[in-house]
Amino acid sequence: MSASAGTGVFMLSLMSIPFCYLFNSLIYNNSAEAFCFAGCTAVLILIISVRFMLQKKAPADPLFYVYAVLAFLSVVNLIIALEQDNIIDGFVTFYLKEAEPHINTAHGHMISYWDGCVHYLMYLLMIAAITWGDSYRAIGLYWVGSFLMRTMVYILGNAVGKYGTQVTPLFVLHMLYISVSVWACFRVFSQPSTLAAQLPGIQEAQRTNLHHRPLDLLFIVYLVPALAFCIFRGLVVLDCSSKWCEDYTQQFEPYLKDPSAYPKVQMLMSMLYSGPYYIITLYGLLVPGCEWMPDLTLVHSGAMAQAQFSHIGASLHTRTPFSYRVPAESQPVFLLVNVLYALVPHALCYRCCTQPAFFLESNGDKKTQ
Repeated sequence: MSASAGTGVFMLSLMSIPFCYLFNSLIYNNSAEAFCFAGCTAVLILIISVRFMLQKKAPADPLFYVYAVLAFLSVVNLIIALEQDNIIDGFVTFYLKEAEPHINTAHGHMISYWDGCVHYLMYLLMIAAITWGDSYRAIGLYWVGSFLMRTMVYILGNAVGKYGTQVTPLFVLHMLYISVSVWACFRVFSQPSTLAAQLPGIQEAQRTNLHHRPLDLLFIVYLVPALAFCIFRGLVVLDCSSKWCEDYTQQFEPYLKDPSAYPKVQMLMSMLYSGPYYIITLYGLLVPGCEWMPDLTLVHSGAMAQAQFSHIGASLHTRTPFSYRVPAESQPVFLLVNVLYALVPHALCYRCCTQPAFFLESNGDKKTQ
């Protein structure tokens, strides 16, 4: 397939810039319902335009069109973030002032940058892979983890935080966006795995003892304190009365008590989902033949990258009240711990995806089963 399809989507995503400016100029003095109608019109025009431009070379994969729409919306999110920082003006002024109060929080600001930069890059890469006929399952699984973490924290934080009573008509559009994206997540999971290794390599890797796999041993050593750390922060946001929890909150992460509720939901998600993940991963590093390990590490790496980016950024952001920001004297320790907490899962993911022999089952084992 020609690369013109992917190029067309890239150019189409940039149309969100004049669209935002036009809609903001037209409806700045109108209601949120008018803004909602304009947004629906923009999405409809986008879908029709993609179909019209690519009708002669239309990719068979329906996710091509989903990612095309999501790429368009990612550029909109980047515009929102840039206008919040006063880098640009007059593109989404009405949206920021009237339609969506949640996006003006520090957490909302960070996820706008994440969606406008990281997710946008992933959408373009997956669109390019579809255009060239290549597999995009690996980057798709990474996006699945990032998207699910972003969505669950944002929706639940909106519901239980201080803005829980301020629901706008755009909430319906947001749920539609989430529904389509969740469907795309299931489509990514259903794609066949591309991991492979020669039978002798699988057998040799699985006969190797743990003390002859020093990298895996280091990961196991890391997983134990990582499990304790995610449980500890979960207890902190649950208002544990322990002196350790109180001291940690005051000295290192006062943002965990922010009334927006995003950090609380974030830590609970980490405790309830990352905690079991660390236990399962310990098992996968000790017992050979766990074919789900590479996929699981991809999803978790995406989730941790999004979560830690948003958490670190919001903890230091000027939109966070000063009393909830990380104290200046604690910032080096805070950054070291949280950056490592985000990077080590990526190192583990890289090890599992580039050297998967230990986790694969040989054909003989599959036939026996």
